[in-house]
Amino acid sequence: MTLKSKTNCFLFALIIVFSGCTKTPKQAQKSGNPVFEGWYADPEGIVFGDEFWIYPTYSDDYEKQVFFDAFSSKDLVNWKKHSKVLDTTIISWANQAMWAPSVVEKDGKYYFFFGANDLQRKGSVYFDENNAINQTGGIGIAVADSPGGPYKDYLGKPLIDDFHNDAQPIDQFVYRDTDNQFYMFYGGWGKCNLVKLNDDFTGFIPWEDSTIYKDITPENYVEGPVVFQRAGKYYFMWSEGGWTNGTYKVAYGMADKITGPFQRIGTILESDENVATGAGHNSVMQIPGTDNWLIVYHRRPIPNEDRDHRVTCIDKLEFNDDGTIKPVKMTFEGVSLEN
Repeated sequence: MTLKSKTNCFLFALIIVFSGCTKTPKQAQKSGNPVFEGWYADPEGIVFGDEFWIYPTYSDDYEKQVFFDAFSSKDLVNWKKHSKVLDTTIISWANQAMWAPSVVEKDGKYYFFFGANDLQRKGSVYFDENNAINQTGGIGIAVADSPGGPYKDYLGKPLIDDFHNDAQPIDQFVYRDTDNQFYMFYGGWGKCNLVKLNDDFTGFIPWEDSTIYKDITPENYVEGPVVFQRAGKYYFMWSEGGWTNGTYKVAYGMADKITGPFQRIGTILESDENVATGAGHNSVMQIPGTDNWLIVYHRRPIPNEDRDHRVTCIDKLEFNDDGTIKPVKMTFEGVSLEN
């Protein structure tokens, strides 16, 4: 071998060595959006122990919405499906239109709040006297020993089965405050009530003025309330527009007290013609031990001509220095524990 050949071999070896040393670090795998297959809407995201859980509405015609699936993950990337953790065969008064779960843990039990039957007020344009689901229904509760069920009926009847302050009894969100008092925000058709749940969730604790249902409806509210607390402030989010089309979006307000008042600050999640339309009915999760927050929501893929073709997605929820929320950037990549 000539000196020139030896030199060339040496240089080639150096290139191989240094190319290995400068290799780009492997990026963390992300969830992708949607985070799991299937048509699912109104996702409730919550952390139980070291697991992330999502409880969505099965998105289909009302008469096919007779069950709830759940999904769990330890890393936000790989999701396990728990099929039919609750269905209408368990709830005697529920026939269909099972919507928008909210699940909380208390004293080792898991309480699954849900809406069913699309109760309507007599005389309204949406009331059909020949449609049984318009005449009975409301917000119910099921209970289980683990987040994935099996759940059984807790009350044997709806917790709320009538309109109060003109709020349709749907879209309940249950929140445990820092003093361990549980509150429930709920309401459709442009009205939102706040109630204080009693200790065993069988009823309510009156407010100081002896009323039960406190009207806290913010500007432009339609449905889908959710509340969380950060840095001493309460954040109240809700959905606006029409759930059947691209006008659906999420707005929010902030307050020093859980009772508000919550003044509308602005829209933080809405349609993006490059990603998806009809983004809304969200929930919020905090990655334990961090100040990293996630927004869990549904959206409509593009193109989409089906009212019920909605999928569940997760993206970052970020804040400005003054605590206000930055507009959410919808992605196809999704999130990871490293966010």
